[in-house]
Amino acid sequence: MRIIKILLINALSVMLLQVKAADQVNILLIISDDHGMDAMGCYGNPVISTPALDQLAEDGIRFSNAFCTSASCSASRSVIMTGRFNHATAHYGHAHGYNHFSTYDNEKSLVYYLKESGYRTGRMGKYHLAPESVYQFEHILRGNARNPVDMADNCASFIEGSGDEPFFLFYCTVDPHRSGETVDIPYKPNAFGNRDQGYPGISKVEYCPDQVLVPDFLPDTPESRAELAQYYQSVTRVDQGVGKLIEILKETGKYDNTLILYISDNGIAFPGAKTTLYDPGMKLPCIIKQPGQEKAGKVTDHLISWVDLTPTILDYVGAFPQENRFHGLSFRGTLENPLGKGPDQVYASHTFHEITMYYPMRVIRTQKWKFIYNIAWPLEYPSASDLWASPTWQSAYQKGREALYGQRSIEAYLKRPQFELYDIENDPGEAENLAYEHKYWEVLEDLKDQLKKFMAETDDPWKLKWEHE
Repeated sequence: MRIIKILLINALSVMLLQVKAADQVNILLIISDDHGMDAMGCYGNPVISTPALDQLAEDGIRFSNAFCTSASCSASRSVIMTGRFNHATAHYGHAHGYNHFSTYDNEKSLVYYLKESGYRTGRMGKYHLAPESVYQFEHILRGNARNPVDMADNCASFIEGSGDEPFFLFYCTVDPHRSGETVDIPYKPNAFGNRDQGYPGISKVEYCPDQVLVPDFLPDTPESRAELAQYYQSVTRVDQGVGKLIEILKETGKYDNTLILYISDNGIAFPGAKTTLYDPGMKLPCIIKQPGQEKAGKVTDHLISWVDLTPTILDYVGAFPQENRFHGLSFRGTLENPLGKGPDQVYASHTFHEITMYYPMRVIRTQKWKFIYNIAWPLEYPSASDLWASPTWQSAYQKGREALYGQRSIEAYLKRPQFELYDIENDPGEAENLAYEHKYWEVLEDLKDQLKKFMAETDDPWKLKWEHE
C-alpha cells in the first residue's frame, strides 16, 4: 500500500512539473537597429506599411513614452540585457573592432538569469555585445540579418523546441541601419540595406520621396527625403520578419503563451537622432504583447526606460533574483494597469559611440522637462562616420554653419552649452533652451540635484565633474 502511495505521489509530482513547464512563459525579445517612432503605422505614420507591427500593437500594449538610455547600438544593448547603466558596467560604446568596449566580467545578464531558471536561450542576428561570457546564449542561430524573414525561418526549430522547456529568443535585425552602399538615383541616398534584386521571401515595398514624412528635426530637402524613402523600405523588411515570427509562433502553438517585446536600440540613423539624447535619438517604439493578450490594444504614456526591461522580464516570469543589483525598475505594474499612474522620470547616460566620439551626456526626462548635462561641452559635438557622410547632413553642412538643420542651426548642433533645459510639453522639438533664463532657475536647480543623486547612486565615474569643473 505504501509503495502504491509513493508511486501515486511521484506520478502526481511529475504531472505537476509538466504542467508548470508547459505553463511557463516564453520570451521573444525583438530589437531592430535604428528604428524610430517616426516610421510605424501604429505610431501615426499613414505612409509606411507596417501591418505586422500594427497588429502586434492591437494584440498588446503600445508605449508612447519609452526611452533608451544611450543612443548607440552596442551601449544600448548592454543596458537592455543587464538592467544596469553602461557607465557602471564599462560598456561605454561599440564592442566590435578597434572600439572594443566590453562589460565587466563579473556582471550578470538577462541570459544568465533565464538559463538559471530553466530557459532555453537562443540568439539570432546582430549581437554587438561583449564579452560572450556575460551574454552567453546556448544556441547561436544563423541567418541573413538583412533578411528578417530568412532570420525568422531559421528560428522555427528553436521555437518549436523538443520538449516543454520555455524559450528565450533574442532576435535582432540589422535593418533599418545604414549600409555601406548608396543608391544610384537622384541625391545618392544611402541604401539602408536595400538592393535591386531584393531578398528571398521579402515582398519589396518602395516609397516615393515626395510622400515620406520629414520629422521636424530634419531639413526638408530632396536629400533627406530620398534617404527617408530608403529607410522606410528597410523598415518594411523588419515588419515582414516580425510577421513571419508571429506566424511561426501561431503554427507551433506558442503565440498565446509568449511574452513578445518589440523595441529599437536607438533612434533613426540621421544626425539629430542616433548618438544624441534629444528625443528623436532616445524616444523609441515599444510594443509588448502578453500571454493571453492581456490589456490588448491599450496605449500607455508611462515613462519607461530600456534599463527597466531586464528587471521587468524577470519579474514577469517569476525569475527575479534575490540579490537586486539592477538600476532599472520592473514596470510589471504598467502591464497590469497601463492607464494607472506611472513613474515620474527616466534617466539616460551616453558616453561614446565610436571610440573617437567622446561626448558624455547625462539626462533626466519627465513628462514636462528634459534636462541635458553636456559634461564635455567645450568640445564640438562628434558625429558618427556614416551620419557625417550622409547626403542629408552634407547638403545642409555645405551651406555654412549658420544654415538650418531642422529646427537648429549647424552651429547650435555642433557647439552645445553645458546645460540644456527644454519644456517638452510646449517645445517637443527641443528648440528653445531655457537653462540660462532666470525664471527657470528653480526648475534647473531641482533637476540638477536629481541628476547628481542619480549619478551617485549608479556609481557614475563622471559624478566628479560636478565638483571639479
